[in-house]
Amino acid sequence: MRQINGLQILIFFLLLATGILLTSLGVWLLIRQGIHDTFLLTGLFIGLFYLAMIGIFRIFQYFAPLTRGEICENSIDEFIYHVYILFFLLIFYPVMRSGIIPVPFMRLFYKALGAKMGKNSYASGIIFDPQFVQMGDNCLIGQNALLVPHNLEGKSIGHDFITLGNHVTVGANAVVMSGVNIEDYGVVAVSAVVKRGTLIKKGEIWGGVPAVCIRRADFNR
Repeated sequence: MRQINGLQILIFFLLLATGILLTSLGVWLLIRQGIHDTFLLTGLFIGLFYLAMIGIFRIFQYFAPLTRGEICENSIDEFIYHVYILFFLLIFYPVMRSGIIPVPFMRLFYKALGAKMGKNSYASGIIFDPQFVQMGDNCLIGQNALLVPHNLEGKSIGHDFITLGNHVTVGANAVVMSGVNIEDYGVVAVSAVVKRGTLIKKGEIWGGVPAVCIRRADFNR
């Protein structure tokens, strides 16, 4: 893990202050419209704050995108990454890890952060770095499963896409690492750990630590 410096922290907190300012302005306008219930205003503040921070995050990523692959030390990509990770450590991870947000709303949350999720695809686990995750239709990520598109090994930092086809199931408590490609009807069993760069072919069921193919679906039946 590389150290985050003061300038990166300052930039993040300037963006955070912008989000708080926009949220406060929105709440003030609501008060001007006659809404004075404290409980309602608190809920609206939280909701507006996350909408503002998601918007700011997406604008930041548009002008300073986090790229696929290895991040070199003391590079502009490293600078961007450290501001990026502060968004997640301080703003987004608490929501992802809380478990209190209904799964349909988490779908909207992950899509807002950049995940590509097809029709009827949902995650009750955690999708790290959502912009590096692509799902087809009718996919299900089980309870407490982790999709981890980043790899942190000592000072090495990098990202690669996790790609899921259609009708893919990732079981509860499973871990899918960066660079994994799961083709249509692929299944990752409960508590399995799929290593970086693994290809799970159509209809294969993988399980174990590390995961291996334990069965293949028979599409001729």
